[in-house]
Amino acid sequence: MESTQKYIENIQKNLDHWLTPEVFKACLGFIDLTSLKPNDTQTSILKMVNKVNNFNEKFPEYQTPASICVFPNFSKTVKDNLTAPGVNITVVSGCFPASQSYLEVKLLESKTAVENGANEVDIVLALNKFLDGDFEGCKKEISEIKNIIGDAHLKVILETGLLESEENIRNASFLAMEAGADFIKTSTGKLEPSATPFAAVIMCRCIKEYYEKTGKKIGFKPAGGISTAKDAAVYYAITETILGKEWLNRDLLRFGASRVANSILSEIEKSTVSYY
Repeated sequence: MESTQKYIENIQKNLDHWLTPEVFKACLGFIDLTSLKPNDTQTSILKMVNKVNNFNEKFPEYQTPASICVFPNFSKTVKDNLTAPGVNITVVSGCFPASQSYLEVKLLESKTAVENGANEVDIVLALNKFLDGDFEGCKKEISEIKNIIGDAHLKVILETGLLESEENIRNASFLAMEAGADFIKTSTGKLEPSATPFAAVIMCRCIKEYYEKTGKKIGFKPAGGISTAKDAAVYYAITETILGKEWLNRDLLRFGASRVANSILSEIEKSTVSYY
């Protein structure tokens, strides 16, 4: 198999193939439009929801985001005010971003968020257990949270910048998928490095291997540091070349981002757009 670094170099060398309006338009529909700031308020979240609600009036030829991603306490605010069709409600849960608390707290937070309207839950791999070699403890947390949120989709954040090695990223990817993750996600965006092509290639290869073994398609979500249309195109290219066109839809590919939507719109429109 081609080395991870060589693979990335080839993607970068041929990136013009993906720097097209068609790819950028597709990427708009894969965004989990995110606000996870300490100063988020009901008013600021409502403003973001209304931007999504009114998006197609301003840009009727483009897709709305795949979801709106917020802290759990805002799930009801989004639920009560979201009118744009086909947009999901994502919350970060499980004591995001550190995942340093009691499992009972993580379960209650996740369950309550879903009861208040969330249909997607993003949690962080329990690195305190993983880095200590307690892989069964990690699996238990993921599987119990998956069970308590019912039909909601579960995305497991690996925080690959802290995993560092290819072996750790592979082990964490398979652990999360085997424990019930519907998606695996690179990063919280709260630490550096966040999403990297290096981690993306490893994770997508793991998803492909898992699919070949089980027949189950797991989604991929790069998140953190994705701020330009070119960034999005890199992860789109990695996904397409490793996993194939079957993964190029919002059921299996997401971008966790707060800034990239404006960059993509600006690239397509060939003028500065500051809608979101």
